[in-house]
Amino acid sequence: MIPKRIPRFTNTHYIAVALILVTLPAGIGYASWEAGTCEVTALYIDDAPGNIVYIADPHLKEGNIDHVKDVIGEINRLEPSVVLIGGDFVFGENEEDFVYQEVWSGIDAPVYAILGNHDYKAGITASSGMDKILRMREADLSVDYFDVSCMFDETTDLEYAAALEEVLEENGVTVLRNEYVELTIDGRRVLIVGVDDGWAGLADPPEVDSEGAFTIYLIHEPECRADWDADLILAGHTHGGQINIAAMETLTGSGVLEMSGLVPNGDVPFYISRGIGTSNTKSDLRFMCAPEIVVINPTVDVDGMRDIII
Repeated sequence: MIPKRIPRFTNTHYIAVALILVTLPAGIGYASWEAGTCEVTALYIDDAPGNIVYIADPHLKEGNIDHVKDVIGEINRLEPSVVLIGGDFVFGENEEDFVYQEVWSGIDAPVYAILGNHDYKAGITASSGMDKILRMREADLSVDYFDVSCMFDETTDLEYAAALEEVLEENGVTVLRNEYVELTIDGRRVLIVGVDDGWAGLADPPEVDSEGAFTIYLIHEPECRADWDADLILAGHTHGGQINIAAMETLTGSGVLEMSGLVPNGDVPFYISRGIGTSNTKSDLRFMCAPEIVVINPTVDVDGMRDIII
């Protein structure tokens, strides 16, 4: 019998283990710090009114409430004409009193929002989330026959979403559930179309007369969109992946993945926000994927603002 060879640790192995033990806490510390920062992305669109601000995925909880308050302070410094929020207001499935949602009353502008899958408790576990991803193949995303009813199942909690909506409305947030609002900004007619959550199986876009109006569609999940007659479609849900590596950034930029930023596919400009919170850990962690405020045609200059011309 040939004796088994027992692996022997060399000095190199010990050094490697030591480096991992030393750098891991530092890496986690950096990821925690980055999650508490926020970048501002400016979208410059011809004929669009100014200072429309968009955020997504706050996932409010005790651990990030101060961060969200800072984000709201930054939003107010942008002097927004209107603020749009792309869903996923809650963090955990057991949040019942929604006390953290009072923070939205601090925004100095009209606020319109949609709900996300977490706000319906729809597909928020690893297994149910994967089931939603697979089931999307059954959905009809054509403009004329748009139908995601196949996504509706026992995980969709209508009562929970209704209770959340009531609290949001009390704090100045108008929730759009397959409806639109018409505004006048900078003398321009603007339509904000709020499409209810796709993973909850409730997305049913309203009929819209968009002629002569700058039209923005709000959706939560990027994959639940159609080729609507719009000037801009805004989504969230992905958090930009939270951990950004070079390969992911390359795949996103080429349109293979739809994780964040301006998506090159399609005729209508489509932007996916990195969001401002996270949903999978009690402490927010991000790496090379900072939280993001999006502002359309800003008139207020902000240090470090990233410009995207559409």
